[in-house]
Amino acid sequence: MTNRLFLAVLAVLLGGPVMAAQNGIFIEAERFDSVGGWSVDQQFMDQMGSPYLIAHGMGVPVEDAVTTVRIPQSGVYHLYARTSNWTAPWTAAEGPGAFRVKVQGKPMKTVLGTKGSGWEWQYAGSVKLKAGVTSLALSDLKGFDGRCDALWLTREEGNVPPGDVTALEAFRRRCGALPEQPSDGGHYDLVVVGGGIAGICAAVSAARFGCKVALVNDRPVAGGNNSSEIRVHLGGRIEMGPYPALGRMLREFGHSTGGNAKPAGNYEDGKKEAFIRSQDGLSYYPSFRCVGVEMLDAGTIGAVVIRHIVSGEELRLTAPLFADCTGDANLGYMAGADWTMGREGRDEYGEALAPEKGDKLTMGASVQWYSVDAGKKTVFPEFIYGVPFTEESCEKVKMGEWTWETGMNLDQVRDFERIRDYGLLVVYSNWSFLKNHYSRKAEYADLALGWVAYIAGKRESRRLLGDYILKQDDVDKQVFHEDRSFTTTWHFDLHFPDPANSAHFPGNEFKAETRHNPIHPYAVPYRCLYSRNIGNLFMAGRNISTTHVTLGSTRLMRTGAMMGEVVGMAASICAQEGTTPRGVYQHYLPRLQALMKEGAARKDIDLPDNQHFNEGAYLPRPKDIVFGK
Repeated sequence: MTNRLFLAVLAVLLGGPVMAAQNGIFIEAERFDSVGGWSVDQQFMDQMGSPYLIAHGMGVPVEDAVTTVRIPQSGVYHLYARTSNWTAPWTAAEGPGAFRVKVQGKPMKTVLGTKGSGWEWQYAGSVKLKAGVTSLALSDLKGFDGRCDALWLTREEGNVPPGDVTALEAFRRRCGALPEQPSDGGHYDLVVVGGGIAGICAAVSAARFGCKVALVNDRPVAGGNNSSEIRVHLGGRIEMGPYPALGRMLREFGHSTGGNAKPAGNYEDGKKEAFIRSQDGLSYYPSFRCVGVEMLDAGTIGAVVIRHIVSGEELRLTAPLFADCTGDANLGYMAGADWTMGREGRDEYGEALAPEKGDKLTMGASVQWYSVDAGKKTVFPEFIYGVPFTEESCEKVKMGEWTWETGMNLDQVRDFERIRDYGLLVVYSNWSFLKNHYSRKAEYADLALGWVAYIAGKRESRRLLGDYILKQDDVDKQVFHEDRSFTTTWHFDLHFPDPANSAHFPGNEFKAETRHNPIHPYAVPYRCLYSRNIGNLFMAGRNISTTHVTLGSTRLMRTGAMMGEVVGMAASICAQEGTTPRGVYQHYLPRLQALMKEGAARKDIDLPDNQHFNEGAYLPRPKDIVFGK
């Protein structure tokens, strides 16, 4: 059969996760008919090029992911898998992410995912296939986070898709795995990218004040760090002066119990989903990631391109206004917004809490976990992959929450897969030592890992620069700004490696400490909530315009909720008056102040007080707080 005829037959016969390409069949793992016990991981799309399936079984092999492919011509086929040996940064030994591909229910001999040093195409072997429908499966062998991006069936041994991320995306488009052009997703008054607490509040606030809004969230559940995938409870205070109505909206969907690293139900994902979907004027795009930006000119965003993390569908959303609530400032970064990352030197802004010399150090990301009592003895495999533990260095605990923090000395965007993987590595390695070698292992005999996050919770990465950059003096000296808006109440809470952990794992710490430097509640300028060089870009969340020091106070999620609420209000003024975020400050500040006084919470229902478990409960709350002095 000629190549041209082969392609024509494939184009007619193949569908679902399977795409025709030059002399081969391309199968996206995340589009399998059933992913079984594997999970879709999209956190590193910008770095490795695609979502992938991860076998996150916490040491127990997960159920097979299965799909079918129609083979147009009988013959010998060579099978390749794009995978990664995730422990390679720490050991040259074969890694634990082992899996096989099954063809027609029979496993191929080659074990994949245990060798190599990065994402690559690995050869699974050759197989005789008959024309017609053939079943494929990803068969996990160890339950330790094996991963597969895609499979490639070809008649020509050695003919593999590109390894380079940019070239591979072009290949995906050529073979139909991605569309040639995005479909029209509609026009909105405001597009909010990021479905964490700040993004939810920005979208709903804008919609309640009359905007047509799109909310884009790259996970199937909303809430970001407050979702059941990451499990950090809400912190910071709401309903503080000078605009005590701000934040009250959070009572409509905030969870009713507290605590980090608790059972999934504590984080009430369904309540957030219902809150979003019940709002008139709001279109919700879960499991869509923003992958592209179209600029009208160097300072104006015209559209964003969003991609579904499973189907690969792409949509183009247009609007006069956009809000970056991604945490990583992904939208602003793609648009060319001014940004910074790391710690400023002490002299740059005169901050006493800043280091003498600036650097790239950030607060880290947490892979939280907990164990459960199984009521009987349990086993956990030996897990030693380059980070050994001893009686002195092991963490003698049964759960890990925010203090389990990695990647402070790495780039929280570029190196994030390595940062997350190190979080998994130390959880498993420490638990293996406690179960198998610790002198008091009898205390752990009946315990099993109940939950380990594979979506890591970030604290800090890029920060977008606005017309004003909040600095320590503003808060310490209570500097008055006419555009004061939401209030930050948390301490200057800046994490650093735990010295005891550093002694055992120098340069590879996975535990953090902090010093709480108390503050007086402070109303932050509105000018910190929009970009200084992209004229139609708002931001809310941990990526707003602050220094590293003041981020330690503003990064709490209840505080982010109020930021989002203010952004939504300002966007409504922009839509009504045909102005920009900066124009609201320059010409319509009294209008914004009136809306902040009113708040965006519903007034037709009683709202519960769900602050009783707040992280900031011990923060002094003077009866008479005077703002701006």
